[in-house]
Amino acid sequence: MPAGVDPGIPSVARMYDYYLGGKDNFASDREAAEKMIVIGRRMGNDVREMARENRGFLGRAVRHLAESGVRQFIDIGAGLPTRENVHQVAQRHSSDARVVYVDNDPTVLVHARTLLAGDPGTIVLPGDLRSPSAIFDDQAVRAHIDFGRPFAVLLLAVLHFVQEDEAAAQIVSQVRDRLTPGSHLVLSHVYRGDGDQTAVSAGQRVYSTTTSGGIAGRDLPQITSYFTGLTLLDPGIVQVQAWRPPGDVPVDLARAGILGAVGRMD
Repeated sequence: MPAGVDPGIPSVARMYDYYLGGKDNFASDREAAEKMIVIGRRMGNDVREMARENRGFLGRAVRHLAESGVRQFIDIGAGLPTRENVHQVAQRHSSDARVVYVDNDPTVLVHARTLLAGDPGTIVLPGDLRSPSAIFDDQAVRAHIDFGRPFAVLLLAVLHFVQEDEAAAQIVSQVRDRLTPGSHLVLSHVYRGDGDQTAVSAGQRVYSTTTSGGIAGRDLPQITSYFTGLTLLDPGIVQVQAWRPPGDVPVDLARAGILGAVGRMD
């Protein structure tokens, strides 16, 4: 167990691992995750399926960017390694793709470094979502990423753990300020929709006991504002399962879930 990890406090990264069927989690993570699964059912959602759909969005977005010529990716709040990670998808299309994984969870850092020890195209660094400028200015990041060329920043299912609306908006603003022409922002975020607000409050109480300290679902105008100054790639901001799926997937913005989009700096 990494130093500083308290197995009695649920970790959002390990809960997400549990949703995806992983085994890198403790009893406290499983207990909290199961509570969220029950709450999700009250809202008409399968939390496990939502996690899988978010991973599917990651894969499709990274694949599209790699096919479009993007060779550099910074994944902030990367979470525990699973199948179809950013580097696996990107390197499948270009062996010279370079990836930086950033997370503040000691468990994530240990597992990711072990998995990627033999991959010179990837590095794993500690970093805080709340300080994106420190991530971009990190010497290891600057040595690995050529900011004179297009790159993509991924904020997948992580910004909603910043509960203060102004702080979340400031984080994304700092990220956008660093994007050079041809660079992209890939973002997914919990969307509160028109669902059972009692269930929403129950979910917030569960996450208040975790390492994140809470969770904040946001509405469509708030999530749209994160892409200010960027050109949204088709189909725009939709539920993650509806972003360039292999088949037809209806979009129902009245229903809570996870919205996702990819924006390009022109």
